[in-house]
Amino acid sequence: MKKTLLFIVAILMSVSVFAQTRTTFINEHFDGTSMPDGWQIMNLGTTNWSISATSNAGGEANEAHLTWQPQFNGASYLVTPAVDLTGVTSVVFSFKHALDNYTGAHTIGIGTSSDNGATWNMGWQQNYNSNGAWSVTQNIITADMGNSDVRFCIMYNGNSYNINDWFFDDIEVFTQENLDLSLSTIDMVPVMGAGSADIAFTVQNKGLTPVTNVVMTYQIDDQEAVEESFDVNIGSLESAQLSFTDNVVFLPGSYNITVTIVTVNGNVDDDPSNNSLTKTINVALGHTQRIPMIEHFSSSTCGPCVSVNTQMGNLTNNNPGKFTYTKYQMNWPGNGDPYYTAEGGVRRTFYGVNAVPNVVLEGTNLGATVVSQTQLDNAYNTPSFADVRGSFNVSGNSITVKVDFMAYYDMTVEKSFVTVNEKVTTGNVGTNGETSFHHVFMKFLTDTSGDDLNIPAGECQHFEWTQDMSATHVEEMSDLEVSAWIQDMASQEVLNSHFMYEYTDIHPYPVQNFAVESTGTAMNLTWNAPEGGNATGYNLYLYGELLEENMTETSYTYTGETGYYVFEVEALYPNDMTSVKMVRGIEFIYDDAVIENGESAYSIYPNPTNGNIMISGSNINLVEVYNICGQKVMSVEANSSNVNVNMSELTTGVYMVKIVDSNSNATVKKVVKK
Repeated sequence: MKKTLLFIVAILMSVSVFAQTRTTFINEHFDGTSMPDGWQIMNLGTTNWSISATSNAGGEANEAHLTWQPQFNGASYLVTPAVDLTGVTSVVFSFKHALDNYTGAHTIGIGTSSDNGATWNMGWQQNYNSNGAWSVTQNIITADMGNSDVRFCIMYNGNSYNINDWFFDDIEVFTQENLDLSLSTIDMVPVMGAGSADIAFTVQNKGLTPVTNVVMTYQIDDQEAVEESFDVNIGSLESAQLSFTDNVVFLPGSYNITVTIVTVNGNVDDDPSNNSLTKTINVALGHTQRIPMIEHFSSSTCGPCVSVNTQMGNLTNNNPGKFTYTKYQMNWPGNGDPYYTAEGGVRRTFYGVNAVPNVVLEGTNLGATVVSQTQLDNAYNTPSFADVRGSFNVSGNSITVKVDFMAYYDMTVEKSFVTVNEKVTTGNVGTNGETSFHHVFMKFLTDTSGDDLNIPAGECQHFEWTQDMSATHVEEMSDLEVSAWIQDMASQEVLNSHFMYEYTDIHPYPVQNFAVESTGTAMNLTWNAPEGGNATGYNLYLYGELLEENMTETSYTYTGETGYYVFEVEALYPNDMTSVKMVRGIEFIYDDAVIENGESAYSIYPNPTNGNIMISGSNINLVEVYNICGQKVMSVEANSSNVNVNMSELTTGVYMVKIVDSNSNATVKKVVKK
């Protein structure tokens, strides 16, 4: 014990002797709704800056926002409070930014002033001429270093008319330690599917000394921490993304993942305050088809809008069933569009839209461009962990809408949005030569704030509205459509969307009281008919693959080996209408002590295995290998009594081997891959 105490004392003494005092002068994330105390705009463009509820620059919402209007030509400065740099010869200035460009090149820079902004000394400048998002980290040395009253600025210089928007976030000004590696982010998506995943992270060398080795640990909840050493080459102010060698298999649930820097170049670094981060990861029960959400800002007095409207019309005509759409007509340029609504204006502010045309896909602002076929396909082919289904009908001037929002993980902070649109309008013809407009927004249900969602994994939340449309711009009540979507308000990402089934009194209610229970050798699935009682049948899924189609029973028994199983039940309705699926997961422990009839007709050896396994038995037609999360990782077709399966490329773990004979009878065996 005495030796241990002496060792600890020695470490503490060495840290106190060699550590510097890292000073952070500015650390601003613009989390409020107005400019922070002490921040100001100087020179031109004093009304062009605001705080936007967006995250385009790459940080978390909110962020500082420079817009083009009212137009100015020259320099505008976003200015920090004054700080005392007495004795300081240089600082590091870092920030994130994103440009929505209109045309040409524009200059931004980092400046300092020690005379309250009368003169600015530039420490860094760069030109930008394209849309994009960037991170900037610069060492700043100007004539103002060492003064006691120094302000910093981010400068924009140019003709504001030639940009649409510029966003800035996460501004930090600090001095450097000798040895200071910072853990910037844990690079794992907040919601992911079950299965194998990297523990990836990004570090930044905020110190002066190059980093050649770093020892890291990760810990999942209260499990034992895993440590690994990384040989790297990270220069001063450079960043690097790393990941632990061994992947982790995640079952559905919620996990707190903590990543920590242990040592840098074999030592404890000079600033341990930035050495650890914790992130919560939700692992979903399954996934479903994503229907990309398009939000389009336009106007009938906008000349450039014609081409975008035409191209978007071609895209949607060529991709039926692969999109949801809402178009907001704006009240500019010129006299604007007569079908402008204040609700559409709120949505425009949410995305920071200041020019038309402007297209937003899945919550990502694409600017004055169209959605390409590749972008639509990529969005459509990205699995979603949430779903939407609903219906509407019309009586006179009133519309009644029913919507079900479903989640494959515990959804607590997201919101739902529902809009009533008219498919084609002709009464808002303006000056750009167009005679009709499509998917035109009329009304939000409930309102522009959306509705809070609180959905346990595998369940759904139901909403109903009846709205009198007589005070809107609706031309024909027989020409309506309803868009519904789920959105993460912090990131603005749309998680999934759908058009509602139209002009029907039949609502596709989901099944009720879905349950899965284990008997030791099988799993019993039961559910009750939907609330509406109009379902014509049910589809049953295992791991997202169809298990039974159009069944009329409300129970099912499934036999399998030890593993984690995910079942889904979908209610079927006339005219190809389907409900959202109800989902249940179960960790099934196969108990062969209750078996009374002999042994399996198939043998597998060796088990455990380092690679190849041999399956022996009669009439083997197909072998499928699933990981513990139910994902199919291999498939081998056969027509033999002996089948060799090479599992050498699979990671270490437990797998379920499904053996199917020529009569489609299936047997599932557990195999351990070493």
